[in-house]
Formats: sequence, structure tokens, C-alpha cells
Amino acid sequence: MEIYLLRHGIAEDPRPGMDDADRALTAEGRKKLREVLLVARDAGVKPDVIMTSPYRRAKETAEIAREILRYKEEIESSQALVPIAEAREAWDGIRVHKDAGSLLLSSHEPLTGLLAAYLLGAPGLQVDVKKGSIVRIDVGSFGPQ
Repeated sequence: MEIYLLRHGIAEDPRPGMDDADRALTAEGRKKLREVLLVARDAGVKPDVIMTSPYRRAKETAEIAREILRYKEEIESSQALVPIAEAREAWDGIRVHKDAGSLLLSSHEPLTGLLAAYLLGAPGLQVDVKKGSIVRIDVGSFGPQ
């Protein structure tokens, strides 16, 4: 399976009294994200499943990915993709889709970097995934359920 880790684009700064989950993408964040996803589409990225964190900026990122990558199915929202989630929780959500050929996850740091390290079999590795960037990791085995 091809797993694409897509960190959300640049989001608005938090304001007093604003819940972190409600922060939206900025115009610049949307523009840069579109540029990255157009390159991904031209490189052949075509996810069978798109999953997203329920946070607004990740959902907006997933919607832009849906449009540009011409994804026709529903986007699946998962609490296992919030910023403070554990990599193992996200892995459990991924394994549900083990029969898919490719999966795109729209999420946040630090989870995106932690999950990249986990999938590479090096949980101590520090991976810093920049806003609006995408990482592909191929997984050949899902272990026992």
C-alpha cells in the first residue's frame, strides 16, 4: 500500500478564545497546497481512500486534495489523525483499509512526523513534515489484526 501523509496547509494564527480545531487555511496556504497537489497528481498520486483529522484546516486540505486528485468517494474523518494522537492509533485506522492500494491522510504535526517514523520502523527518528507537504511511504505488511 502507498500511504501519503499530507500535512495541512498554512493556517490562520490562533486568536484569543478560538479553539485550535477551528483554525482555517489561509489564502496563501490554499495556493501553496494546490501547487503541491498538482505536482502530486502529475506524478500519478490517485488515492483509493482519503482520511482526515476532524480539525477544520485538515478537512479543508483533504477537500482540496479531493478536487485536485479527482477523488470521487467520501472523505473519512478520524479522531486518530488529530495533532496529539499516537502513531499506533493512526496505524490502527490505516489497517482497516489494508485492501486499498493507496491511502492519503490529511493531518498535523507532530502526528505526521511521528507516523512517518513509525511506518519506517524507526519510532525514534525525528521527521519534520512541513505545512502543505506530502510524504509517500510504501507499506507491504500489516501484521496481525
